Amino acid sequence: MTSAEAPPVAPRRRPQFHPLRVASVEHLTDDAVAVTFDVPAELTEDYRFQPGQALTLRRVDGDRDERRSYSICAPMGDPPRVGVREVPGGFFSSYLVHDVRPGDTIDVLPPSGTFTADLGSPGDHVFVVAGSGITPALSLAGTVLRDGTSTVTVFYGNRRTNTVMFADELADLKDRHGPRLQLVHVLSREPRDTELTSGRLDGARLRTLVGNLVDVEQVDHWWLCGPHGMVDDARALLAELDVPAGRVHQELFYVDDVPPEPVRGDEETVAGPSSQVTVVLDGRSTTLSLARDVPVLDSAQQVRGDLPFACKGGVCGTCRARVTEGEVRMRRNYALEAAEVEAGYVLTCQSLPVSDALTVDYDA
Repeated sequence: MTSAEAPPVAPRRRPQFHPLRVASVEHLTDDAVAVTFDVPAELTEDYRFQPGQALTLRRVDGDRDERRSYSICAPMGDPPRVGVREVPGGFFSSYLVHDVRPGDTIDVLPPSGTFTADLGSPGDHVFVVAGSGITPALSLAGTVLRDGTSTVTVFYGNRRTNTVMFADELADLKDRHGPRLQLVHVLSREPRDTELTSGRLDGARLRTLVGNLVDVEQVDHWWLCGPHGMVDDARALLAELDVPAGRVHQELFYVDDVPPEPVRGDEETVAGPSSQVTVVLDGRSTTLSLARDVPVLDSAQQVRGDLPFACKGGVCGTCRARVTEGEVRMRRNYALEAAEVEAGYVLTCQSLPVSDALTVDYDA
């Protein structure tokens, strides 16, 4: 349960979409690209990012309004650049991979996300990533290696050599920083020189890799990014190794292997138990009767089409709001920190109303 009785957290200004010009489109593999944006001078501060953050892009086609969050792959201080892998049949990813050209404009939200840390002091970093999970890792690694002291180890899982995103950039980083960057490619569908790097980057293989190549006690930050199963395996291993939770950062790129609870309900009428839900956004309140077995975001969007969202999978945090009255039940949460949940913040895409009356404030 999440209640409204937690201490307040400082309000945040809700970011707005801005049309940004595409500066370049680089083809990384047959199904992946890196898209770099030009930011006008007057928006420089709005789009100043921390390594590990993401950009939410919006595409409108007729009545269809879709948003997707893509991690920034550029080091801090460079123009914002995102890495995109095509999802077969994907409305947004296919468009970015095949149709977008330099000079086009795309609506983009300012950077967001908590897959970052205070990187002001040199440290030792280990990345466990798979597939497009390399995208934020490239931003983080490229940033910390600039200090001339930090070290980076990357365990990077893919299917085959020709599916490795940013292969050339990673090789360039290795050439530039030498022994301070240790790069280990693990391929699941292509034999490698050693059995250890041939197969899935699962818990057993990771245990051996870490045991042979990492001084666990010296690592300041562990970064986990990829499919749910891989991240779970890595977290379990780090718990066994007594790694403090504060040193472990995670971001999920896919949650399809974690089936959501069944959602039932009719978008036109409310049948069965319901709650009186007040939605606050941009200073305007709207009160609706919403079914208790449908997420607040899905139901309220039928009336408030301006509600912020991106992934609707509990991963990106774009739909974050604070419960100021009543209670909800979150089905998933891969975006909010424990302190945020304690303070009453929820992901409205995953929140089912519980109490008779409920208020969620997107402006808080």
